[in-house]
Amino acid sequence: MARILVSGPLPGPDLARLSRAHDVEIGPDPRGLGRAGLLERLGEHDALIPFVTDVVDRGVLDRGPRLRVVANCGVGVDNIDLGACREREIVVTNTPEVLTDATADATLGLILDACRGLTAGDRVVRAGGWKGWAPTQFIGARVTGATLGIVGLGRIGQAVAVRARGFSMRVRYTQRTRLSAAREAELGVTYGELEELFATSDIVCLCCPLTPETRGLVSRERLARMKQGSVLVNTSRGPCVDEEALAEALRTGHLFAAGLDVYAEEPKIAAALLACDNVVLAPHLGSADRPTREAMARICVEAALSVLDGREPPTRVA
Repeated sequence: MARILVSGPLPGPDLARLSRAHDVEIGPDPRGLGRAGLLERLGEHDALIPFVTDVVDRGVLDRGPRLRVVANCGVGVDNIDLGACREREIVVTNTPEVLTDATADATLGLILDACRGLTAGDRVVRAGGWKGWAPTQFIGARVTGATLGIVGLGRIGQAVAVRARGFSMRVRYTQRTRLSAAREAELGVTYGELEELFATSDIVCLCCPLTPETRGLVSRERLARMKQGSVLVNTSRGPCVDEEALAEALRTGHLFAAGLDVYAEEPKIAAALLACDNVVLAPHLGSADRPTREAMARICVEAALSVLDGREPPTRVA
C-alpha cells in the first residue's frame, strides 16, 4: 500500500476510491496546502496530487525522497519544477482537455461582463444607486461583430474562437506555431503577428500558457498599443500581465474594461486593480463547473494509480 498526499479535498467519488487502495492523506484546507504546507506534510509519500496554486520546487521535492508521481490538478504545470522532477525520475501529469469547455465558457462570460458592465451594474443596484432606466446609463462596448484577438490558440483558445462565432466576431490569433490553412478555415480565424493583434483588436484575450516568453507579455508598451476603448481578458496565468500598468490603462480610460480570472500573486489582488471599477475580478473559477472539477479529480487519481501500478499514465507531461 502506497502513501499519497493530496493537497486538499476534491469533488466527486474518486478520492474515496483512491483511499480504498492506498493510504491517502488529504490537506484540510480547500485552497490546498501551498508550498509551506507541502514542506510540512510531505515525507515518505509515493505520490503527490497538488493544486495549480501549490509550488512544487526543488525544496519541496527534497522532502519527498520516495515520490514517484506528481499528478497536478490542473492543465498548467508552471507551478512544478519539471527539470527537478526529471532528475529524480518523478512522473508529472496534468488534466488536459476536460477543462477546455468550462474555461472557454468562463472566458466568454468575462468578455460579455467586461464589455457590458453586468457586474458593475449589479454593484450599483445592490447599493441602492439605480434610480431607473436612462439612455445615458451603463453604456458598454459592443460584443457582436467586434474583433477578438486571441493570444494562444490551443484547445481553450480554439474553444473560445468557436463560441465567438455565435456573436459574429472577427477572430484573429497569434502563437508560435501557425495552424494549418484548413484548420484556420474550419475555425473561421486569421493569423496575425503579436504586435498587430494588440493594435487592431477590440478585445484581446489571453489563452496562452505561462512560459518565459509569455511572462510579462502584456507590458506597459503593449497596453499602450491597444486601441482606445478596447478590452483585455485574461484566463491564462496572472504573471502574463503587468497588473500595475493594466490598472493605469483602466484608470486613464485608455482601456474600456478588463476581465481577469487569474492574478500574479494569487490570492492577493493588486490594490491598483481593486481600485478600478471597470475591471471584473473573478476568483480563478475558469474550470469550476462540477463535471469538469470531478473529471480533473478522476484524472489525477487515475494518473497516480497508473504510475504506482507500473503503468504509463495517459496525461504525462514529464
